[in-house]
Amino acid sequence: MKRLIRIILEIVRSPFNLILVAGLALLSGCSSPAPAPKQVATVDSNGPGAAATTSKHPLAKYIELSGFRVTEGGAGKLKVKFAAINHSEADLGDLTVKVRLVTNVSKPTDPPVTEFEAKIPSLGPLETRDVMATATTALRAYELPDWQFLRAQFDITAPAR
Repeated sequence: MKRLIRIILEIVRSPFNLILVAGLALLSGCSSPAPAPKQVATVDSNGPGAAATTSKHPLAKYIELSGFRVTEGGAGKLKVKFAAINHSEADLGDLTVKVRLVTNVSKPTDPPVTEFEAKIPSLGPLETRDVMATATTALRAYELPDWQFLRAQFDITAPAR
């Protein structure tokens, strides 16, 4: 220990060495620890997004339904507004889809928030169109989940394959 003190005293004898040691002590005391590794954000498969389809209809791969907004339209009635997008380079004629709205935490055996049919007017190549539909539900307006907790599933019912 005495040897260490003697070495430190030797170093700090000259003013330049004193300033150098003080600066190093200051920098080592002020430096922050290495940042924690950043967590990689993962995509929630139950997050908001386009409606999923299990339809075997040949047009299903070109149609996207998204942006579902639900408002109360009277006792037991809902007004549902969403966007229908044609991702193909071809015109698509009128379509009828059966839509099932569920929550992001619902199990396959749970009843949907609502289930309804909607008519989508013909869509041109790469066209987006707003669609309105009326649905029934047993839930009241204050019981409806917010849009970010809704998931949609759809099947194309017309035209027939």
